[in-house]
Amino acid sequence: MDSVLWFCISFSLAIFLWFKFKSKNGASNKLLPPGPPAWPLIGNIFDVGMMPYRNLHKLGDKYGPVLWLKLGMSNTLVIQSAKAAEELFKKHDLPFSDRRVVDSLTACDFDKGSMIFGCYGEYWRMTRKLCSSELFVHKKISASAPSRQSCIDIMIQCIKKDVNVNGGGSGEIEFDKYLTLMTFNLISNYVISRDIIMDSKSDKGNEFIEAMNNFMKWNGIPNLVDSFPFLKWVDPQGIRRNTQKYLSKLINIVDGFVKERVHEKLLGKEKEPKDLLYALLEHQGKGEEEELSEENVTIIVLEMFLAGTETTSSTIQWGMSELLRNPDSLQKLKDELDQVIGRSRNVEESDLNKLPYLQAVVKETMRLYPSLPLLLPRNAREDTKFMGYFIPKNTMVIVNAWAIHRDPNSWDDPLSFKPDRFINSKIDSKGQNFELIPFGSGRRSCIGMFLGEKMVSLTLARLVQTFDWKLPDNVPPESMDMRERMGLSLHRLVPLTAIPIERKI
Repeated sequence: MDSVLWFCISFSLAIFLWFKFKSKNGASNKLLPPGPPAWPLIGNIFDVGMMPYRNLHKLGDKYGPVLWLKLGMSNTLVIQSAKAAEELFKKHDLPFSDRRVVDSLTACDFDKGSMIFGCYGEYWRMTRKLCSSELFVHKKISASAPSRQSCIDIMIQCIKKDVNVNGGGSGEIEFDKYLTLMTFNLISNYVISRDIIMDSKSDKGNEFIEAMNNFMKWNGIPNLVDSFPFLKWVDPQGIRRNTQKYLSKLINIVDGFVKERVHEKLLGKEKEPKDLLYALLEHQGKGEEEELSEENVTIIVLEMFLAGTETTSSTIQWGMSELLRNPDSLQKLKDELDQVIGRSRNVEESDLNKLPYLQAVVKETMRLYPSLPLLLPRNAREDTKFMGYFIPKNTMVIVNAWAIHRDPNSWDDPLSFKPDRFINSKIDSKGQNFELIPFGSGRRSCIGMFLGEKMVSLTLARLVQTFDWKLPDNVPPESMDMRERMGLSLHRLVPLTAIPIERKI
């Protein structure tokens, strides 16, 4: 009890002294963006709550699209309109190009080797250029299409098999299980050219997924340390300790794959195709100013799994949810697939550009359910004048894509699922139409956006082409539970279940 009392006293005293210092040395005489009054010590933490993208959206209705908050000790700028996002990404991308690294990702020095979460600088530029030029280009993405097709084929066969075992073709399935395994295998094939789950040489698949899920769970919890950095030494919620536990497991598994590839390379046994791991290892020893160590290679490979698996599977699940809730849209997509592709062969990646309604369904899904509703926080590298306001150095910058995608100034009937809004529309999700930015924009946009869109599109197309779908227990579509939960990405609160019935050729 005494230790708890002393902790509370120390906590209160430290915050009091910090605010006293800031009031004398801060930017109080500068024009800051509007925002709600901040409570002493804790600032606006209660205003943000457990569903920050929703609560920030509500605050925007009162204070406007450029919002100022104090989250404990952290100055925070929130962008919530397409116009403000365009101003940020087009005119102020460089001064806001740093990442705000959360405390948990400093475990195992993950942030120092990361491309996605690392700070802007020479190392980031080198790794971004390497990944962009060597792998995440249209030519190489297209060349790897057969591998993705195979992963989806395996998922479809697993669904068929499980349905037959569980009820003669009328069994109920839970999408999350199949989509997670499929996207995980798809990423592993693209990054390290092996199917970890089913590879006879490795029994690490289940261990990897379990550790990854626990890593995601702990990093989806709001951390007091990020608002009150002096608590770092205490780690009061145990978030960094648990992150380190599971991150160490993940790093050890991936390090095994890296060392195995290095050994194959030394023996001259390395095989085609040339994947991301190959490109990273080839870059070693080229005398670049910023060295790419084996530890950094391991972290970059690992973060491709972390970034691609959960975001892709959750987006597909939201897309299927809306199609089941909107039978007319589901039928329209089915008709397009039947007319353009037919039932005598499977839809392929090369067909996607011939399927405008499918593309519209994917865009509308990403509009309503951006996998990262607040994108990834940025950090101001310097004092900056933004839209007439003073933004101090080290301000955290949040872009609320969820709010921008539901802004009535940009979208008619923004809360409804209406894929037709994208038919004959030039709006895309590549980061230049700022009313639709599921992958972000500018220097720190998602490097895998083209691959991610193909994965979502092809998987949805195959699921709709192969099966007719019914909701279980005669649940009316309009009664579906569409509530979400927030972690590192946007998930359904209740996993989606449905009954697949194989369509006859």
